[in-house]
Amino acid sequence: MPRPAAALACALCLSSAGASDLPFLDVLPVVASVSRLPQQQADAPTAVTVIDRDMLRASAARTLSDVMRLVPGFQTYALSDKPARVAYHGVTDDSDFSPRVQVLVDGRSLHSPLFRGGMNWELVPVALEDIERIEVVRGSNTTSYGTNAFLGVVNIITIDPALAKGTSLIVGAGNQGVRDVYLSRSGQLSDGVDYRLSFKQMRDDGLNESSVSREDADWQDRNRTRLFDFAVNLQLDPRTRFELGLGRVEGSRLVGRWDKDGSGLPVAGLYKPDDPVRDAEQSSSWLQMRWLRSLSETADLSVRYSHSVDEADSSFVDPGLMAPFSRVDLAGDRGTRHELEVVNTLLPVEDIRLAWGASWRWDSLRSDTQMRGKGTVSRDVGRVFANLEWKPSHWLTGNLGLSHEHDSLAGSKLAPRASVSVHLLPGHTVRLGYARAWRSAGTLDYEAWRLSGPGEVEAEGNASLSSERLDSWDLGYLGRWPAWRASLDVRLFDERISDRHHQRISITAGAPDTVQALEDLRIRGHELQLRWQPVDTGTLVVGHANVRIRQSLNDAGYDLVYNCTTGCSNFKRSIGRYSELAEQSAPRNATSLLWLQRLPHDIELSVVHYWIGAIKWSRNTVTERYERTDLRLAKALRLDTLRGELAYTVQSLNGAHSEERMQRVVDRRHWVSLRVDF
Repeated sequence: MPRPAAALACALCLSSAGASDLPFLDVLPVVASVSRLPQQQADAPTAVTVIDRDMLRASAARTLSDVMRLVPGFQTYALSDKPARVAYHGVTDDSDFSPRVQVLVDGRSLHSPLFRGGMNWELVPVALEDIERIEVVRGSNTTSYGTNAFLGVVNIITIDPALAKGTSLIVGAGNQGVRDVYLSRSGQLSDGVDYRLSFKQMRDDGLNESSVSREDADWQDRNRTRLFDFAVNLQLDPRTRFELGLGRVEGSRLVGRWDKDGSGLPVAGLYKPDDPVRDAEQSSSWLQMRWLRSLSETADLSVRYSHSVDEADSSFVDPGLMAPFSRVDLAGDRGTRHELEVVNTLLPVEDIRLAWGASWRWDSLRSDTQMRGKGTVSRDVGRVFANLEWKPSHWLTGNLGLSHEHDSLAGSKLAPRASVSVHLLPGHTVRLGYARAWRSAGTLDYEAWRLSGPGEVEAEGNASLSSERLDSWDLGYLGRWPAWRASLDVRLFDERISDRHHQRISITAGAPDTVQALEDLRIRGHELQLRWQPVDTGTLVVGHANVRIRQSLNDAGYDLVYNCTTGCSNFKRSIGRYSELAEQSAPRNATSLLWLQRLPHDIELSVVHYWIGAIKWSRNTVTERYERTDLRLAKALRLDTLRGELAYTVQSLNGAHSEERMQRVVDRRHWVSLRVDF
């Protein structure tokens, strides 16, 4: 019987072998992101979308947030003066970050205390060119990965340095100021020591503010990111491996507003005093070490340590405030994380596999504006977890999972999960699963203390803030038709979220802003993804999601709305908009269609089309339904020992539309790129 790690490696090789011929595999891919055990998709406790290198290239995406458009149930929008955001099944809020879906790169969480416990999609620490595959768990996975895996997990697996030899250079240029460069070198330092060193820089001028009415053109955007990434793997002996990764990613984005004249028109060059046009600088630096040991033919041990430092600065001086309160930096300024995790996978008895372990995390946050006078605030989180797979028969697979997490700010929580998969016929599986999950708020939500002057509190933390709770049921079907070279994954879900958090809530008129748990949500619908290869050289991938959300008030929300007559909360005054935000934060229907076609003479064509229903990303914005078409045309190049590719990519081929709000117009963007491998 192969070791768990060996089984996973085998699956990864299988998924990429012969990709140029667009093969249709006779078995479903192996995934390891759900239970932390390598499993056939048909045995996994919930639905998983796998995006491989072929699909990444075909997506015509420049950023990871763009790639997520292909995953059923996910929503995103183009970067502008507002940072890109990604959500699953809606549940958006006033935060610019994504705290309810865990994002991992080679096991390291990208969530940060600086970004309200969420994910900053501008600081993705890996180039798309260095990604081997992405496993997206569509369903709660707090049991395996902790509080941020509330609704799902995006697990990014990078290319093993041993499998990527030589140097690659990619340069790209296009309209809207697109100027991209990628340089990577992979090789062997000595026997058993392989490395990969990558650099990537991306620039663009953002969206065009002149595409909207003059009254709304009070903004301008410009974006730049720079990434350095180094990975080295050491095979210490046949049973022991050590991995080291480190790097830094920096981002700069133009934010703020132009002031307006007496007629209400913005004046370029004249800054709005309390939100001037300025550069928002941010960065993330990281180090990760992982030691893997094969203990026996049926047991592995992994020990991982990671450290990250995130910094941000969008400071300005508000002339309406007195010193030292006049220096305002709502985004700053420093978050630090240390994390240690141990995982053991084993086969304790026949037909049962087990992955169990423990982790400890220490977070610290410093913000002179948001936590004035508090210095550095820290929290620690300890967690133990276990996932068990039981396969007593070829037609039945059971999964059980349980985790216990203790947070020094949020207290202790227990997260169970159970599922059963019945393999009705070869290639046809029905799955029923239940999970309970919890999401604890970010450090700032508990500890905020923002002042506009002596004794003038604008925002304060809520030390008694309860955690959000999720109870989720899903019914799935996974089918495969080798004769037709097609597979279908269908998921029906019923998710109940209790005590959903809202930011910027004043309990009474004139009271400081706080974070409060005020709503309950019920989210129901279905998702499907179809993969079909009707011809040897062409593949069709379809994703669709139907999401219906209903809001109700919990006891605290009911009290704020109905038990107040004077001096009431802003939640009561805006209850209609809060209700609309809750119920319209995901499009009722969203569909993606990707066609990848191999043409003669080493030419590859891919076309992606999206149909997205109306959505509200915040209380004060609305985006009408839109369609978007992206296209990529690439020609492989060969000259002696050189290999490469010349590609033309266009996004929003069908023209202008809005994705985040109607005042931000996404127009056609296209660029040419040249890759040389040597």
